[in-house]
Amino acid sequence: MIVQHFYDKTTGTLSYVLSDPLTNLCAIIDSVMDYDLESGQCATQSANKIIQYIQQKKLTVQWILETHIHADHLSAAQYLKKQLGGKIAIGANIQIILDYWGKIFDIVDDLKPGNFDILFKEGEIFKIGALEVKVLYTPGHTPVCTSYLIKKESAVFVGDTLFAPSRGTARADFPGGSAKILYQSIHKLYQLVDNTRVYICHDYPESDQEPYFMATIAEHKKNNSMVAEIISEEDYIKIRNKRDNTLAVPKLIFPAIQYNMRAGDFGKRHQNGHQFFHIPIDFFKK
Repeated sequence: MIVQHFYDKTTGTLSYVLSDPLTNLCAIIDSVMDYDLESGQCATQSANKIIQYIQQKKLTVQWILETHIHADHLSAAQYLKKQLGGKIAIGANIQIILDYWGKIFDIVDDLKPGNFDILFKEGEIFKIGALEVKVLYTPGHTPVCTSYLIKKESAVFVGDTLFAPSRGTARADFPGGSAKILYQSIHKLYQLVDNTRVYICHDYPESDQEPYFMATIAEHKKNNSMVAEIISEEDYIKIRNKRDNTLAVPKLIFPAIQYNMRAGDFGKRHQNGHQFFHIPIDFFKK
């Protein structure tokens, strides 16, 4: 198994190409489409770095995997599929997200699970070349959060469920999120063998530092600042909720969720030929 990470500084996102050296088949995990909020312009620099790597290594894309519906960046899944092929996949709980947010944005008729090629069930097994991957549902940050475990290689890709040990965990205050459920999902991961490498989706290093993209289960159990093994569920909920009350709404949350629910597509064009994001007014007003 070969893992190559890619870091998008603008959104603090870590994307991965996971490849099987025996077959040269690969999966792309949590890709990024560049999007400028002020101008509404999209670009593909981040995704093109992944394409360049895959072409240089002469890999064939089998899967384009999403760990969840991201609220802080746009996915490049559809763009990558057009350029490289592969099937776009996410956990089957995507339907919860579509049902809730589709009504908020008034775009129910424009959403369908079929935007994704495959919806994985809990415990389902699939392959990347000869690598066997197990689907683990790890909700709490969002209802659809899914981790991908390559057991024989002692590696798991967890999306936003865990951050670097010093940073703790993802927030749990989005609609459908739950600190209690997130704690339980993390302890589900803690049942994996201690040397399992945990690949995360976000880091926010200082300008002179490299992004932190991987720690072991043992390191998280011992050192995670929010959910080390000695921290109780009750204490974690208090810590997580207190922290969430200080966090701003992600700048890209409304465009990102609409776009990502369509597996990386802007949706149908209006009569004037343009595509639009819907922005609900006072949605987060307390």
